[in-house]
Amino acid sequence: MASLEHPGSPGWTGPINQSTPRTRQEALPSGPDLPCPGAEHLETLDSPSSNSSMTTRELQEHWQKEKSRWRHVKLLFEIASARIEERRVSKFVMYQVVVIQTGSFDSDKAVVERRYSDFERLQKALLKRFGPELEDVAFPRKRLTGNLSAETICERRLELRDYLRLLYAVRAVRRSREFADFLTRPELSEAFGCLRAGQYARALDVLGRVVPLQEKLTAHCPSATVPALCAMLVCLRDLERPEEAFAVGERALQRLRARESHRYYAPLLDAMVRLAYALGKDFASLQSRLDDSQLRRPTHRGFTLKELTVREYLS
Repeated sequence: MASLEHPGSPGWTGPINQSTPRTRQEALPSGPDLPCPGAEHLETLDSPSSNSSMTTRELQEHWQKEKSRWRHVKLLFEIASARIEERRVSKFVMYQVVVIQTGSFDSDKAVVERRYSDFERLQKALLKRFGPELEDVAFPRKRLTGNLSAETICERRLELRDYLRLLYAVRAVRRSREFADFLTRPELSEAFGCLRAGQYARALDVLGRVVPLQEKLTAHCPSATVPALCAMLVCLRDLERPEEAFAVGERALQRLRARESHRYYAPLLDAMVRLAYALGKDFASLQSRLDDSQLRRPTHRGFTLKELTVREYLS
């Protein structure tokens, strides 16, 4: 069973990475929720070092200039298409969900497929947790017949699109584990399953598609993507692509800044030391960090990075 630090959601209450822009009013979430995808994130610059020496007009001009440089970032949801999936004993519709980050050029738009029953499970889970906050969110009603007709499918595409947009507009929901799991968990489960089976190329392909979406959904909690990034490192290393593995490891370490208690911290550092040594890079600073961490938090039996990643998404 997954713990509070389950894959895709480790350390939900972790500190904010300094590279992640956000508004001043937004505080760190309390509780094990997934981070918000950045609807209210703004890129701001520091205020003048001494506002007291500025006139009122100078202050107004300064803040007007700063405001013009803010970049509003949010996610846009579309149901781009739908197809009928035929199984041996049933037929159902798969809806293609496209997630795009607006406010800047997004070369990593995410595309996932979900069926109506997936949306239905999401709705039930959200109602259980956020009932009063979903009073104005309409969920497409279930129909007894005609679900496979072209007219119904077209209608439902629009309804599901509006449903996702309304959910995203509710701050508590878009920060929730349920919302992020709906959009990423099937793909992450598939990727980690491929890793356990030794299908590293396949796992890497799936991770390459789902991690950008996971990063968008967990913008205010960078450590949430660490298990997936570490899985990418393991795949790249075992595919004998050490340079790429080291680069991914650096991304993961950056997301664990000031998170030495995180369960991935020491195993990741150990893997990075070995990669740096093999690549002829300076590994002394990494080794020093690892030694310091082990002195502060000694363990009798530490898992390797690979042993840690293969245990993710087992349920």
